[in-house]
Amino acid sequence: MARSIRVFYSNIQGVTRENFNWPPINIKSAVIITAAEWASGPLGPSLDGSHRPHLGTAPIWVSNVGAHGVAGGEAGGVEFLLHVDSGTPLNAMVTITVLDDIEQFVRA
Repeated sequence: MARSIRVFYSNIQGVTRENFNWPPINIKSAVIITAAEWASGPLGPSLDGSHRPHLGTAPIWVSNVGAHGVAGGEAGGVEFLLHVDSGTPLNAMVTITVLDDIEQFVRA
């Protein structure tokens, strides 16, 4: 069963390497990550899921996604590169979705 979590990053510009530890993820997990601009209001962003992302003109995306975590060892989570192609820092909203474990690994 898929599970998702939304993470908010403030003042991001260029490319940053991010790591988010979350116990449902392990090294065998299939993980999908999406990103969009987040426009905060005068009191900051609402983190209750009641506000939609701001789809501005600056490209915001994620690449180089790598799940990690081994039972009894390294914490579960995911590392990724967050790209914010803007002349000024922006707020970004990232949605991390973990699916069932990968069933088979093959070399191509």
